[in-house]
Amino acid sequence: MNNINFLQTKPSSRYDEYDPDQYGNKNTKFADIIIDGKSLYQMLRKYDLVPSLGWGSDDYQKLIIDYFLLRQEHNYLYYRYPILVCPWCGDEECGFISVYIEREGDVITWRDFKLEPDNKPIDIGPFYFKWDDYERAISGTFGTAGIQ
Repeated sequence: MNNINFLQTKPSSRYDEYDPDQYGNKNTKFADIIIDGKSLYQMLRKYDLVPSLGWGSDDYQKLIIDYFLLRQEHNYLYYRYPILVCPWCGDEECGFISVYIEREGDVITWRDFKLEPDNKPIDIGPFYFKWDDYERAISGTFGTAGIQ
């Protein structure tokens, strides 16, 4: 059995209050993904993308939650899902990081993170989560940062 990771989410933003880089940039607010106490956003910050959860229109947020809860396949990625997206618009055409998500019994696995559209592997993961905790954390992201 693989080690089970602990998943949480919390409201966050692209820049902190005193960050000089925020001037002239969009300070996107989102639901940060915290794995075993570490921010996924911070782990992958060098790619200048933000988590796809917790922001955008209501329909967009519901779609992303459905993806992560495996209620709906992505149109062209199938079981890969956009986990970090463009901080300006969230559009996949701007580039994104995808993750392969699968469920086996009561365990969800995130693996094979890739920088898209280049399909370039990113050396992070895999991560394993208990379904009940995972479902609660992902569902709880709706409305975290509202519509932006």
